[in-house]
Amino acid sequence: MDRFAAFQQALRTAPPHALAQIAIAELREGYGADLVELRMVDYGVKSLQLVDGYAAKTEPVSVHDSPQGRAFGSQEPFVTQQPGGGVVVHLPITVRGDRLGTLSVGLPASTDANGMLPALRKLCEMLGHEILVAERDTDLFVLARRASRLTLAAEMQWQLLPGRSCVREEFEVGAHLEPAYSIHGDSFDWEASERFLTLSVTNGMGEGIEAALLTGLAANALRNARRAGLDLAGQATLADQAVFAQYQGSAYVSVLLLRIELTTGRVEAVDAGSPKVWRVRGRTVEELSFDHQLPLGMFEDTVYTEEHFTVRPGDRLLIGSDGVYSTPGRGGETYGERALKRSLPGHRLLPAGQVPVAVLRELAAYRDEAPLHDDALVMCVDWHGRPGTPV
Repeated sequence: MDRFAAFQQALRTAPPHALAQIAIAELREGYGADLVELRMVDYGVKSLQLVDGYAAKTEPVSVHDSPQGRAFGSQEPFVTQQPGGGVVVHLPITVRGDRLGTLSVGLPASTDANGMLPALRKLCEMLGHEILVAERDTDLFVLARRASRLTLAAEMQWQLLPGRSCVREEFEVGAHLEPAYSIHGDSFDWEASERFLTLSVTNGMGEGIEAALLTGLAANALRNARRAGLDLAGQATLADQAVFAQYQGSAYVSVLLLRIELTTGRVEAVDAGSPKVWRVRGRTVEELSFDHQLPLGMFEDTVYTEEHFTVRPGDRLLIGSDGVYSTPGRGGETYGERALKRSLPGHRLLPAGQVPVAVLRELAAYRDEAPLHDDALVMCVDWHGRPGTPV
């Protein structure tokens, strides 16, 4: 059995909470590492927290101005010199485009760090996959994502989410929520099958636990309908019925549903509420308009219809909740009227997974760091298409 296979076997047979110790032992024994640090990015994507079981009490490092942050942001190894000689290699840990954190490995001066990079990257890939599996059975890695305590509503909302980003040959998608530690009713979801990429952005009315419960019901009803093989309008109809049956019209959920056919780029859309979509095509930014249909659960037996448009390779879609485009700045003008459209071309070189955080950072500056009065959710989709798709 070669070293990689042995390491993978050790990870798979170890108790879930022991993955970090297995990685540390492998790097020290097999690579002569004198320093090993495993860090997870926090919910706000502002810091990288040490995995040690007490992440909130350890010193975090910034995502924006640290060596670990350089590796996390660029998704490439970043090498720094150790004070006493040798180097520290900081590597990203990413699974199918979802950025989990970083691994920092200190190597002695006699080591060929560049020559070790392929092996270290492979170890990071193995470790990342096992972390996702281990999270079913231990809170260790979830705790390491917290720079502070989550509200109960935020805890419920984060458990609904599929991840922060996903990358496939045909597309890249990323999304983020703020305020990360006290979100209420906004949520997002995606699913990629052989034929379709299905996206949803939901916003349950109200605040706190009530909003989280409402959104959780709608999100799971949409998943249930999707997994039953219903078309997009059918998914909206079933979720509408579930929300109305529970609340009898006293509460409702705004939702935008998109389903992209992977072979053609043809998009089906159901707009049932407040989320909006902007398309960046070349240097042109335009808001896509749909017929406004009733939010889920407002009335009994609502009928939903699908609309259609097409994405071309190179297109970018940005979806924002009302907490983004309706936020006022110092002068009173809301962010979505002009500021968002001006900012999107400036993010063109960023990958889709980084765009939501960049937009929300600009939104914070636009409102002069004043607290958000509503959840702000941003989802970004970069469409590449399959080889041979007409441009």
